[in-house]
Amino acid sequence: MQEISKGANVSLTGLGEDAGSVVVSLSWTSASGAGDADVSVLLLDGNGKVRSENDFYFYNNPAADDGSVQLLGKTPTDNGDEDRISVDLTAVPEDVVRIVVAASQYGGARFGDLDDLRMTVADRSGEALVGFSIEGAGAETAFIFGELYRRGEEWKFRAVGQGYETGLAGLATDFGIDVDGEADEPEAAEAPAAAEEPGAPGAPAEAAAPGADAPVPAGAPAEQAAVVPAPPAAGDPAPGASPVPAQSRGRGPRTTRKKVTLPKVAKKSLAENDSWRTARLFPVPSLKSDKEREVRATSVLLSVMAQVPEFGRRLTAAFGAPAGRMQTFTEVPLPHGDAPKRPDGVIRVERAGKLWTALVETKTNGNPLKAEQVQQYMDIAARRGYEAVITLSNDVALEGAPMVDVKIDGRRKHKVSLWHLSWAEVAHQAQMLIRHEGVGNAAHAWLLQELLEYLQHEHSGCHGFQNMGPAWVPVRNGIDDETIGIGDARAVDVVESWERLIRQVCLRLGGELGQKALPVQRARRSSDPRARRGAAAERLCAEGRLAAELRIDGTSAVIGVVADLRTMKVRTSVDVPASEGAYPLAAAKRLIRMLAEAPADLHVQSLVEGENGPRGTLERLRPEPGDLLPGDGAPIAGFRLTLIKGMGNSRGNTESGFIRSVDDAVDRFYHGVVAHLGAAEARTGRRG
Repeated sequence: MQEISKGANVSLTGLGEDAGSVVVSLSWTSASGAGDADVSVLLLDGNGKVRSENDFYFYNNPAADDGSVQLLGKTPTDNGDEDRISVDLTAVPEDVVRIVVAASQYGGARFGDLDDLRMTVADRSGEALVGFSIEGAGAETAFIFGELYRRGEEWKFRAVGQGYETGLAGLATDFGIDVDGEADEPEAAEAPAAAEEPGAPGAPAEAAAPGADAPVPAGAPAEQAAVVPAPPAAGDPAPGASPVPAQSRGRGPRTTRKKVTLPKVAKKSLAENDSWRTARLFPVPSLKSDKEREVRATSVLLSVMAQVPEFGRRLTAAFGAPAGRMQTFTEVPLPHGDAPKRPDGVIRVERAGKLWTALVETKTNGNPLKAEQVQQYMDIAARRGYEAVITLSNDVALEGAPMVDVKIDGRRKHKVSLWHLSWAEVAHQAQMLIRHEGVGNAAHAWLLQELLEYLQHEHSGCHGFQNMGPAWVPVRNGIDDETIGIGDARAVDVVESWERLIRQVCLRLGGELGQKALPVQRARRSSDPRARRGAAAERLCAEGRLAAELRIDGTSAVIGVVADLRTMKVRTSVDVPASEGAYPLAAAKRLIRMLAEAPADLHVQSLVEGENGPRGTLERLRPEPGDLLPGDGAPIAGFRLTLIKGMGNSRGNTESGFIRSVDDAVDRFYHGVVAHLGAAEARTGRRG
């Protein structure tokens, strides 16, 4: 990763091959652990202004309709927060020339109360490209951290680091956002509990914010201050904000709200014994048929989406739905030929008098989607002017591999988008909101918790990807008896199922940790996914192994996962570089100390250039770390840590199943190894 200073700029294209879609992270720390700020993004035209108020993205308008900008939310760190924004530069409209990334505070807080202000830009795989640290913050209540801007055919990043004492209102006004209304009094440091609920006695006043339909709590009054712009680089457009002193015209959008999350540890049960079942809003034990499961699951999900705006918006933003008032319906009869068709659900979103409509087709219990049925809904949507058809099932969608094949009539002017959502993604988003990022009030958190309980019940049928498919057993047997040949089409099916499994593992682990987890693709961005899977299928036939890598936000480690179908073992591993300048024995001892609480059966191997170095189990190496040193005194580049787990051989749902084996292996490796490495590195950093 390249570090740059204030005012400097750098080409993103020159830093990485996969920079067409980036993740921007803003982070800060606080000595008290209570400091916070909210991010905002503004899209600017050639005049340095927003084209309309819809170009202003913040917590209540978190995503662009075209998918170019999406606020991903906060991730707690040891003593602060990291707020992430996804920016698809390939989807940014041509008349947008700059993307300003800022953060703001309210209620008398200022950025001088925060430490370690930092902005990082990473590519789609999570590889950090460039970083910028802000120093000397003081009375500012809003900060432009940096900006992405066009320069010819490429995108560049500039480190701005410019502060405002007029808060988000002053910043927004400078960029053409019309901020009106009366100033509100700052909130008390500790508001009564009732004030957290909208409409409750003592709750703060609410008013509409630019670019949003839902009411937003009003912010603190702004103070006038001069704005000093960062110096532009030679030949580049002027940075960030106008040099004219900014005066807030009354009240701007409040930038931080109290969010409700559920405690990680449940309160002690009042039940007399384990046979007492907690009353649930969405009961499932009576479900007996697939049709009952589909009807119930659709109704439960759509009703919660309509009642919890953060959740509904999170699930539909990527499908092109605007931010607005959402209503959902089930079993809606729609004319089609001789008899009406009844999609499982309909989602409608209203914004500025315009309607966005999607038909929903649901499958549960591992049942496959039917191409003919989805085709009918696509035809109905096209005739009625609807925008999308959303399929929902246990399966996980893959890039470049549609869930069902449908035909699009090119003669129709109105185009309908086909999207897929997995039950694993639904559960992931619910868990992220109620466990980590928070929702607007306690009732919403409770609704999401009830939804999660429903999805995780054994009878709901909404358990995510659970079957490696019909090709799994013949391919596994062919590898075992060495009868499978390169080019066997069934191997491609197994590779696709493997990719679906890894994506679901990432969703589950990310939801648990509150951090984004993504598969790592080593191929170039422009490479054909089908060709990539074909190459993986050839390796599977030749070597008998399925391999993947995944990365978790907040860690520098890439976790490797290898399922060896010949030995029936799952290997999870991570490479740890040796500290620069450290003596080999000191590096080995430090690693063993970092792994003090790791499993005793962890394999540790020295990485020596050109060959594999000495290795052993952690149990054997703890008393003798020197056994990791090469006998010829060759320098050690790092260490490879590996856990090996027996593999279930069934393709599906049983306790010994292959899918469960992989999921358990990744879970044990992260919590038993990677988490300890991260904690040790954090302690070392604090001491330094």
